[in-house]
Amino acid sequence: MTARTIYSMAISGRAILDMHALNNEGSEGNQLNTRQVYIVTGSGRNPEPARVNAISGDMLKHIQADHFRRLARYHSLPLSQGAQIGNANRINWDFVNNDEAKKFGGQADPQLMDYIIQSCALTDAAGILVTANNKSTPRKSLVEFGWTVGVPEITKTESYLHTKYVADSGLEKKSSDGSNLGQNLFHRPASSGIYALVCHVELARVGYNDIAQHYPSGLTDDDRTKRARALLESVLYTFLHLDGAHRNTQAPHVVDFEGVITTSSSVAPAPAFSGLHNGYREQISRITEHLNTLHDGAITMYPFEGMDMFTQQMSAIIRSAQPYRLPEFGKARR
Repeated sequence: MTARTIYSMAISGRAILDMHALNNEGSEGNQLNTRQVYIVTGSGRNPEPARVNAISGDMLKHIQADHFRRLARYHSLPLSQGAQIGNANRINWDFVNNDEAKKFGGQADPQLMDYIIQSCALTDAAGILVTANNKSTPRKSLVEFGWTVGVPEITKTESYLHTKYVADSGLEKKSSDGSNLGQNLFHRPASSGIYALVCHVELARVGYNDIAQHYPSGLTDDDRTKRARALLESVLYTFLHLDGAHRNTQAPHVVDFEGVITTSSSVAPAPAFSGLHNGYREQISRITEHLNTLHDGAITMYPFEGMDMFTQQMSAIIRSAQPYRLPEFGKARR
């Protein structure tokens, strides 16, 4: 299969999710509250803010990072000890607990970032803020997720009454000592509707040291390709398996998924446009047409209708993906 050089990739789409409770704000008494946000859709000349159910981009990023960690282990990509054991601090954990990593923790930022990129593919992809040794050295994530936001008037949230089954509930009163042994009633939300989502992936920055503006000498083009393909695969799995709260009894019904994947083979970013706009696919198509007049056909569109077609398109992109190589400071472009 012919390799396809990718500078960046974007996903814009709409998903129908029914009866889910993936993202919640907390509880008040026996009432569990789901996440609600105010948005402006831009329809009409004087749009009013609408309050809708939403799934945080933090949750999607967490799902994607967990998929990448498993893929990194499967493909034998380098991982820090903290990432290996699933510690949320990843390589920051190593700088405190790993004697070998401690030797590099106090280095200047450019050298420290080279070490981070070469020793942990997950930190390279997911980003980090290194705070050990009184530092504040950032590594920006290669993946960006927006909120997954319900389309107004089409997305609804209701609350349902549940009860915990307790034998002889008439004899055993609800406990007041925090032991949660007795009978109780609680209200749990469930949301259904059409949700808009956006995602952007910077493949050119796989393995790129933004501080020194170069790729570490110990990282080959083949290494970068393996990481890039694992990264795209983790994004695919993020949408195939939406993780979150209450999946044990309220796993979401994914009824449909439509949208557009775009890729760029030049420094023009792959275009995305929110599915909150009814004409988002037409907008992306026109943006692509205009950008291609500037960058000689660098933008490619992959429309999809349904989760099966999305998986097909993503799988084809993953198999042929070759990350774009950015110019390096003080080096001739290869």
